[in-house]
Order: sequence, then C-alpha cells, then structure tokens
Amino acid sequence: MKNIIVRSLVMATTICLLSSCSTAQQPSGTTLPPTADKKILIVYLSRTNNTKAIAEFIHQKVGGTLVRLEVEKPYPENYEATVHQVARENETGFLPQLKTKIDGIEKYDVVFLGFPTWGMQLPPPMKSFLSQYSLKGKTVIPFNTNAGYGEGSSFQTVRKLCPESTVLEGFVTRGGSERDGQYLVIKEARARETQKEVEIWLRKIKIPLRETRKMPE
Repeated sequence: MKNIIVRSLVMATTICLLSSCSTAQQPSGTTLPPTADKKILIVYLSRTNNTKAIAEFIHQKVGGTLVRLEVEKPYPENYEATVHQVARENETGFLPQLKTKIDGIEKYDVVFLGFPTWGMQLPPPMKSFLSQYSLKGKTVIPFNTNAGYGEGSSFQTVRKLCPESTVLEGFVTRGGSERDGQYLVIKEARARETQKEVEIWLRKIKIPLRETRKMPE
C-alpha cells in the first residue's frame, strides 16, 4: 500500500512539472501584442507608389520611422525588361545591392515590411534587406500590394527569412497593374477605402494606434 502511495505521488509531481513547463514555453511564432512604447520601423519597396501609399497610411496610424527601400542600380523603366530581370534574379538567387542604409536597426522592436508581388514572389530587393539586416527577436509585419493575383509566396518567404522573429498576419490589397498601364490607383475614394481596411487590420493584429485629433469645426 505504501509503495502504491509513493508511486502515485511521483506520478502527480511529474504531471505537474510537465504542465508547468508547457505553460511557460509559448508556441513558436507567438508573442504578446506590441505596446505603445515599442519603436517602429516601416520599410517599403514601391515601383508604382501603391505600396508607398499603404506604408504612409500605416505610418499615420502607428507612427515610427518610414524608410523607402532603394537599390544601387535601379530596375529598368520598361516593364517587360524588369519582368525578365526579376525572373533571372529569382532563378539564380541574385540579391541586388541596396542603396538604402539603416543605422541602428537593433533599436527597433516592430518592423513593417511592405512590397508588391513580383513574379508571385517576394521582390529580390526585399530579400536583400532581410539577408543584410537581422530581425532576430523583433515583431515583423508584412504588407503587400498586387495586380490582383495575391501575395503569392511572398509572406511565406518572409517567415523563412525571419526564423527568429515573430511574424504577424499580413495585409494584402490590390494595387495597380503596370502591365496594363495602371499605376497609382490607391488615391481619392480608393485611398479612403483602403485607409479603413488598414485600420481594421491593425486593430485585428492588436497594434496600438495613434490618437487622431479632430480639427475644430
């Protein structure tokens, strides 16, 4: 009888320890929502200024530092030439040299990454950025504009290149279609609609928003 009681106590203690351990270790890819005292960086790549428009909407809502990503050697102005160049870069794994330099990236806690969909993938310049700068331990939040085909594998690639970051749910919206001669389309009524979508998304992923003061009537 005594042995049975001892074995029962040992089993109970073991279960308790295992339960405590599983509670203490949070699942990979989760973290507490960013709070208002976090330092925010918004990095975006934009060819037709639609991604730029989204980046500016986010900046208006959350503040932080806004940085446009540029390469040392700009892509061709001709759309077809750019498509072929990007296809070659994706095939070979080539990473273009960045003109943009970010000092003290370690001071930022939350990094928004904005980009269009190029060839249904993450654009090579953004791959260069994620290869050059470590976002270890940071909260990473992607946002994307595209010509109607979605984000492709871009968000998946962001997660792959940020294995030690917490990657939150991204934002996706339709931008222009350079192939069809549609450039900046996120403006006027479309801009107002998209601003509302951005705010809903930010609230959903629990990003604190800046207070907006109404102008006196």
